[in-house]
Amino acid sequence: MSSKIYSFKKEERLCSKKFLTELFDNGSSFLIYPYRVIWLNSPNQNQAYPIQVVISVPKKRFKSAVDRNLIKRRTKEIYRMGKEEHLYPAVNTHQKKILLGLSYVGKEIHDFDYLQQKLHTLFKTLILKVQENAGI
Repeated sequence: MSSKIYSFKKEERLCSKKFLTELFDNGSSFLIYPYRVIWLNSPNQNQAYPIQVVISVPKKRFKSAVDRNLIKRRTKEIYRMGKEEHLYPAVNTHQKKILLGLSYVGKEIHDFDYLQQKLHTLFKTLILKVQENAGI
């Protein structure tokens, strides 16, 4: 396998203030502990990747930047490794573009395997929600 599949490029990250505001104001959400997921069909249908994602860990729960960065790094790595296998095929079959927000709402730092299991469950749930929204 080439390492290109497992990349996590700038274009895949949700950075636009306009789209972030749109996502958090109008997005649908669900909870799969320790993540709160906010998603929205993208108003920008020209985006290069099917999903643009933002990952956040609140300063209120984790005062130390080291802890916040650890959680974000683990989440990004799991997302990077699982998106091509779990998310992109389902989203591409419906020709959808999605804005996705992952907020860590847990109170403790979980290990990589636990987070991986939860993110894979989250991916499956997100796909079901996208399909429901598409009327399939």
